[in-house]
Amino acid sequence: MIIYPDWPAPDTVKAISTTRQGGVSLPPYHNLNLGDHVGDQEIAVIRNRDILTTQAALPESPRWVKQVHGTTVALASTWQQGDEADAIVSKQANQVCPIMTADCLPILLCKQKGEQVAAIHAGWRGLAAGIIEKTVAHFNEPAKDIMAWLGPAIDPLHFEVGPDVYQAFTAHSAEAKCAFVQTDSMHYLADIYRLATQRLNNAGVHAVFGGDYCTVSDPTLFFSYRRDGITGRMASMIWITPK
Repeated sequence: MIIYPDWPAPDTVKAISTTRQGGVSLPPYHNLNLGDHVGDQEIAVIRNRDILTTQAALPESPRWVKQVHGTTVALASTWQQGDEADAIVSKQANQVCPIMTADCLPILLCKQKGEQVAAIHAGWRGLAAGIIEKTVAHFNEPAKDIMAWLGPAIDPLHFEVGPDVYQAFTAHSAEAKCAFVQTDSMHYLADIYRLATQRLNNAGVHAVFGGDYCTVSDPTLFFSYRRDGITGRMASMIWITPK
């Protein structure tokens, strides 16, 4: 039910990404739906979150944020239930920073010495608007000392977009053109992994790992909004353990 990032994070940093397996939700949210905003029964979501906390040995219940495809970065130290944000940052031990996705790209960040971590929800709107850059700016060390892991998201064979998405990225940087393949006059296939890597690199983060999954093409493992419409949510999360 859990994916562990393959990256050289320090021992004091723990990170996971959930799959849809292992929970109690009924179709179409089966099984481990962690989203409380998608129409699933509240009691099932609460149970799923409890299962996750136990099975993943989390030090606390995750500090869930209300994601709005924006660029607000929440601080775990001042977090309150219901906060609207698309990233959350922590510098203290045992503060679990989660992001929910079902095709959008989850990005986990940590300092190479493990003193600071962050989780980012990178849908195309937030990505184009600068959610990566705003999150990196919250780190108190040079960006070259940060590493990133790209979690399960829609792959470039399935992410069809229109001219508005193409223009949003290429207007910011001509480099983004290589992340799109035009299929006809009104459609492109977009590589959200490459777009995120470009943004991370330009922000000074060059140690980038992950980007190995496709949520759309694996219905046994992942929820996918684009594939199913009504569906659940996975979560990617990161936290610091005491030394």
